[in-house]
Parts: sequence; structure tokens; C-alpha cells
Amino acid sequence: MTKARDLANIITGGFTADDIPNIPASKITSGQFADARIADLNASKLTGSIADARVPASAVSQHATSFDDNKIVNDISTLAIRQASNENKSAYNTNSMYVDVFQDGTGIGSNTNAPRDTNEFVSAITSTQTSIPVKFLINQNGSNNSTTMTDATGNHSITRNGNTKWDTAQYKFGSSSIYFDGNDDYLQMSDSSDWNFDNDNNGYTSEMWYKQLGTTGEDGYGNAALFGQHSGSGNGNPRRFVWRNSASGVKHYASTDTPDGAGEVSNVANLEDGNWHHIALVYEHNSGNGKLGVAVDGTWGTPSTSGVSTAYSPGNASGSYYIGVGQASNGATGYLHGYMDGFRITHKNMYTIGTNFTAPTTAFAATETTLAVSATGNFISNAITAPSSVSKMGAIITYQNQAGTNNLNSDIVLQLSADNGSNFTTATLTAMPDFTTGIKMAKVNDLSVTAGTQLKYKISFANQSSGSKEARIRGVSLQY
Repeated sequence: MTKARDLANIITGGFTADDIPNIPASKITSGQFADARIADLNASKLTGSIADARVPASAVSQHATSFDDNKIVNDISTLAIRQASNENKSAYNTNSMYVDVFQDGTGIGSNTNAPRDTNEFVSAITSTQTSIPVKFLINQNGSNNSTTMTDATGNHSITRNGNTKWDTAQYKFGSSSIYFDGNDDYLQMSDSSDWNFDNDNNGYTSEMWYKQLGTTGEDGYGNAALFGQHSGSGNGNPRRFVWRNSASGVKHYASTDTPDGAGEVSNVANLEDGNWHHIALVYEHNSGNGKLGVAVDGTWGTPSTSGVSTAYSPGNASGSYYIGVGQASNGATGYLHGYMDGFRITHKNMYTIGTNFTAPTTAFAATETTLAVSATGNFISNAITAPSSVSKMGAIITYQNQAGTNNLNSDIVLQLSADNGSNFTTATLTAMPDFTTGIKMAKVNDLSVTAGTQLKYKISFANQSSGSKEARIRGVSLQY
């Protein structure tokens, strides 16, 4: 550096790369580099380790994508059972081997409360996807600042008002949510019988995920509208709406119903805590003895009007359906200020009023997962034809403790037969080394069976319970 260099130029960042080409990191003892100074730093220039504090988790997680490891688990299970079966075959001098890892159901002859899952396992606890009568659904992930919003069912057109837009800064699921600024932002759908509670006697549910930002947009009574219908007249009647109240949580009001003005106030006093909240408005038909309920994060509120829980009769609130704006009886308008990540209307009471529930853990969809739980169950293979009569058999199973710990020979029982299932012999399974993926193995060798050429296995489950003891059989191998 020469004396001629201008001091001001130095102060304002006038160093060149040639001025400090090899300054050791140990000489930089304090201060911070501005992002702009290292924006284009080549990774090849970095050596050694970088302290965790220099790389925040958010800088990594925002670039990470979700990963389903089920296929890896299946592959490891397949490799494990084939390798172990080959070793068993050699050690016990058996001639043949059969392996099924449930990539399809062709190897299973019958089952009782233990079907094959499409994720390639067999269990007494299974989930199935069934269609539900969804009439309106917003579950997309729009790009940042996008103003395109559609009903995923295709039943309704959405009119966007104000500056309502998608925002990738906040979301409950996926990668974005819809932002309402509390000032003339809302969504509007034309009047439809789909908004009627008692349209087909199957019940009704409106639900949303939202995050409240503040009191901007309130109507003067501390109310900010969430969703519902109103006519647009001076007092909004006829109308049916769900509001967020700054003092009393969430409440429902309907001018069309019996009892008149039926309301339900949630027991959550403050929703302005910066968290996402699930709001559900549910109507149960109950053969004419209707019930109405509002739940926040799975907790039901207390009825504020007599008869709501025993003899609720909904009327028709004819008018457009709105999300993010509502009208009070004095004509005052209240707006939602915050984010919405998903909205769904279903002609079914999705939740049982009075029984608290766990709020959905995935984005709203047009299907629901039904869990079938059987404490006991079994499945039997199709017959495998041996080239000659067999009187001794060996077997290896791979399995997972999806929940709890399943004990071999009591919670999971293996039986073998060589006479087409006329006589099954119960095996005593011995545990083999586990895999870090959670795959476990067990084996039996030289099990004496009634002689024959039609080989079958039978696996039975016992003591199964959702969330506390769940066994998944990943593969079965026979040696003979």
C-alpha cells in the first residue's frame, strides 16, 4: 500500500484483492463481513470447518426438500432377507428358497384383518384413503405475489378483491399461504346450495388454517371476519358468519337459524399470538336434532345460546360466500388481517361435536384417511410347490416396530406347513441383528412339519394397538 492511496478510498472499501491476498483467518479477531463482501466467494477458497453458528439452520432447511425413505427401507429389507436366506440355505443344507417382500399381493392367499399395504408391508393396523363430499377447496401453493386463486374441486369461481395475494414468507403446509392485509382484502364466491348446512342431511364442515397478525380491519366491536355468507344489505342479513373476536376468541352468528342468532364462542381468548390456528365450524344433522359447534385447534367452545347443542335448525343464508370480510348488524365491515393456508367446505361433519380432536397434520384434501385397527389378525401365503416331499422347513422374516415393541412368538407368531395348510406347525423365532433403518429380522431353522410338497406360511398378529404397538411385516423367506 502506498502513501499516495487516498484515505477516504480505504475507508469506503477501496481495498483490492491484491492488497490482502493471503491474510490468515487468525488475524481477523473481531467484527463481521457484510454479505455483499462475500457474495461471490468461491467454495474452493474455503478450507477447514465452519462453525455451526456461522450457518443458521434456516439457511440449510429452506433449500431442503422432503424425502420419503420408504423405498430405501424396502430395498434394505429385500437385500437383508435375501442375503440371510442364502446363508441359511447353505448352513442348513436346504435346496430351495422362496422370498416375498410384498411388492404386490400375488403371494398372499388370504388374510383376516391384516391386509397388504401399498407401501409394501402387511399389518393389522392399516389406513385407507376414501373420497369425501368436498364442495369447495383451496389447497394450492401459489408463487410469491401471485393473484391466481382457484377452487380445487372446480365447483366455484373465486373473485379476488383488494391486494389479496399468495405469500411465500408464511405457510402452515407446502410453500405459501394467502395474505389478507386487513384493508379491503377478501375472496368472494357466488351464492350456492353448497353453502347450506342442511343441504343433504349429512352434516357440514367449514374449516381453515389461519395466522392472525393484529387488529387492523376490525369492525369497531373487536371483530375480524373469517368466513361465511351475508346478503350485502344494510345490516348484512340474512347472514351466517364466523368471526375472530379480540376479546372472546371465535364465535358464530346466524340471523337465519333457530335459535335465532345462534352463536358459539370458543374458549381461546387470544388468537393474536403469532401461531397458526385451525378453525372448524361443524353442523351435525342428527336426524333433525341438530348440533352446532366451533372448535379452535381441536378444542370445542361453549355454546352461548340455549338449544345450539340439542335442537339446532339451520336456515338458508342466501348470499355470496366470503373469506376475509364480514358485515355486522350496524353495517360495519370487519376484515381479516393475516394469512390463510387452506380452506375447505365438506358436506359431512368431519369432527364429532363435544369430542376434542387433533387438528389436521396435512394440507386439506378431497379424501380422508381412515385407520382400521385390529388387535389380532393373520395372513396366509399361497402354496409354493416343492420339487419333492418336505418334512423340515426354515424361514426368515423382516419386520418393523412401527410403534412400541412387538415380541416375537407372542405379538408376532409364525407357523409353517408343507401339506397345503392342513397342518401348521408353530415356529419359535430367534432374533437376528437389526438394521439402523429400523428393519428387524428373525429366523427359524429345521422346523419339523407334516410332510408334503405344498408349502405355506401363516403369520399372526396379537395385542396390536394404534400408536402403542404396531407391527409391520416387510418380508418372508422360506428355505426347504
